[in-house]
Amino acid sequence: MLHEILWQQNVRLAEVCLHHPFVRGLADGTLDPEAFRRYVAQDAFFLNAFARAYALAAARSQDGETLISLCELLNGVLRELQLHTGYAKELKIELARVQPYRAVAAYTDFLLAIAWQRGPGETIAAMTPCMRLYGYLGTELAKTMGAGNPYQQWIATYSGADFQALVTRVESLRDSIAEDTLAVRDAYEYAMGCELNFFSAMLEPTA
Repeated sequence: MLHEILWQQNVRLAEVCLHHPFVRGLADGTLDPEAFRRYVAQDAFFLNAFARAYALAAARSQDGETLISLCELLNGVLRELQLHTGYAKELKIELARVQPYRAVAAYTDFLLAIAWQRGPGETIAAMTPCMRLYGYLGTELAKTMGAGNPYQQWIATYSGADFQALVTRVESLRDSIAEDTLAVRDAYEYAMGCELNFFSAMLEPTA
């Protein structure tokens, strides 16, 4: 299946993300709260763009089944944004005033450009790494999460059955509408690299 081919081609990058200091801080609960605060703000900005990319892909879909799948995936992003809204209230973040870091803007600009200019197949190929990576990270971190970890909710969300179902849904959709082309492979790899850059940026207050 195409989704496994692409994942295996990029699993090294996923493992680098798993061992990134930001992710290890989530895993053992030692992540600087200010770094997590930056993450919540930036990830909310990202997810707004991510939702719009799904909407653009849905608008360009050619059949009813694809349209339904994309709308369900869009609803999943909206539920994820609700989690971030809760974090934002707790952390006193004004999400409407968030300005993206360079790494975040590069990622969202890439996704939206793909969604505007390419077909749904390439768009989903560019969006899948975020979903698959977070499902992978959540599952791996849940294996070693200790009691009292302040980031337990984050880990529980991405290791949970609801999110894992969305990962399966997006990968199934990609297999059905995306061809195995160089453009699809490049979009997937570039997006995975953007994920790594995203985590790095959260450890740099002036990124």
